[in-house]
Amino acid sequence: MENRIRAVGILGTGKYLPEKVLTNADLEKMVDTSDEWIITRTGIRERRIADPEMASSDLATRAALDALEDANTSPEELDLIVVATVTPDVFFPSTACLVQKNLRATKAGAFDLSAGCSGFLYTLAVAKQFIATGTYNKVLVVGVEVLSRIIDWTDRNTCVLFGDGAGAVVLGPTEEGKGILTTVLGSDGEGGKFLTMPAGGSKMPATIETVQNRLHYVKMDGSEVFKFAVRKMHQASIEALELSGKGIEDIDYLVPHQANIRIIESASKKLKLPMEKVHVNLDRFGNISSASIPIALDEAVKSKKIKKDDLIVMVAFGAGLTWGASVLRWNKES
Repeated sequence: MENRIRAVGILGTGKYLPEKVLTNADLEKMVDTSDEWIITRTGIRERRIADPEMASSDLATRAALDALEDANTSPEELDLIVVATVTPDVFFPSTACLVQKNLRATKAGAFDLSAGCSGFLYTLAVAKQFIATGTYNKVLVVGVEVLSRIIDWTDRNTCVLFGDGAGAVVLGPTEEGKGILTTVLGSDGEGGKFLTMPAGGSKMPATIETVQNRLHYVKMDGSEVFKFAVRKMHQASIEALELSGKGIEDIDYLVPHQANIRIIESASKKLKLPMEKVHVNLDRFGNISSASIPIALDEAVKSKKIKKDDLIVMVAFGAGLTWGASVLRWNKES
């Protein structure tokens, strides 16, 4: 293929959300919490939970098929599949390889990427390079989580926050000046201890003690993560805008990571954006980590809140600690 820098855009979007709904009223029966407490502190009213027989690759495959249809692309046209997740089916093979098998995408390479809730933006940035340099033409990017499997349902500080789901996009070449304009990524490993799953890896392999001590579940210092998120959501957005030569006044629509309504409202206020220009669905789905932005993007596009030539900012923070922001000039007709 010709080796030159090409503009890269999103050709299609898709999502999949499990049918089972877990409401705050349901959680009141499971743990010491209340609907009012959850809504006041997070903005979440309900979340989706995957059926026991469904793994991340199953959700990812359904979201991928939706995105491929929207992009008018067949699985055989895919050159690469990249999946962002912290809840893979298994450590190996990668979830991306399982999706490749399910789709019968016979030409595609496949690998996973882990960056917590920032995973989709990290994956988008990586996938873009293959197309921009002319190495590949069509890349499938998926964010998927089945967080219900790693949540401690006795911990009221975390179990109210998370849900399951998958979102996907198909990337390809687009016209100059359109598509993904800039992306900024960052990390601060010093804060890794604030959001982690302690056991199950090479540092702390599974033992009877790690299971009994509930170390295979998400552990989070909510106060520290909140302060980090409020700071980085704004900073990352501004940095990405400056790199693209754009300003706050140029933003048409903001698609933020769906973690907490107070964090989203803070970002909206600092960016001087009315909430009408900010996509929010965490009240219905909770925090789906790497899947939250692609699901929100798919909703915004298919409801025609995002139109061709709109300037879009996507921004996230996550475990690592990590953060990222992307600026796009929307290249697709609604």
